[in-house]
Amino acid sequence: MNLIDTHAHLTFDEFQGDLAEVLDRSRGVGVNRWITIGTDPEHNRKAVELAGKHEDIFAAVGFHPHYAADITKEDFKVLRRLLTATRIVAVGEIGLDFHYNFSKQDAQDHVFREQLAIAADAALPVVVHSRNAFDQVVDILDEFAPSLKNVVFHCYSGTAEQTRMLLQRGWHISFTGIVTFRKSDDTRAAASQTPLDYMMIETDCPYISPEPVRNQRPCEPAMLVHTARKIAELHQVPIDDFAATVTAASEKFFALP
Repeated sequence: MNLIDTHAHLTFDEFQGDLAEVLDRSRGVGVNRWITIGTDPEHNRKAVELAGKHEDIFAAVGFHPHYAADITKEDFKVLRRLLTATRIVAVGEIGLDFHYNFSKQDAQDHVFREQLAIAADAALPVVVHSRNAFDQVVDILDEFAPSLKNVVFHCYSGTAEQTRMLLQRGWHISFTGIVTFRKSDDTRAAASQTPLDYMMIETDCPYISPEPVRNQRPCEPAMLVHTARKIAELHQVPIDDFAATVTAASEKFFALP
């Protein structure tokens, strides 16, 4: 089995003492490549540095909506420069979060739009965070869609109708360990509805440990196999066939070597 953890936060504090061991455990179960995701100026820089040191780690850089209020014009300039670094494969994670509203919604809107324009200029796909803001996120993406390379909604837990809307637009959907949770029937329905060639899987580590290791903290890339097995079961396909298809979809989306 050969899987890619398409959304991990390997620069976060939880992994700084034993990242080599974390990656070894991941390889041991067949999760052999990782995309580490930036969220703010500090972690964007760290993500670029980490990808520059490991041939199997790639990076996305962007400003999470939680930090939108703090982003400056200079930060946008730095972001454009970072996108020229080695193994940078997307702009993200970016979007809107109207659940926590850690930044005011108008600031989130502005920063999201600025980054979509940057992604279009750089001809890179975008990794989208959407929480309690689905309609607003889709409306903004629709404005930019003609100039965007591609879109993936990460950590997805939307409804059947929302899933249909994304797939109609040709966008990708990425599932986390939420799909394994006992009460996550809607997420399992969405995963069942999503064609494997439009699907990705991720840990979003250090968050969202899947069943049957939900009580283990932090979540780490090796745990991706539990999410893979659950969705393969939903689609009634052998796990190796599932892994091959979603890995190929991820490679194509991110233009991985």
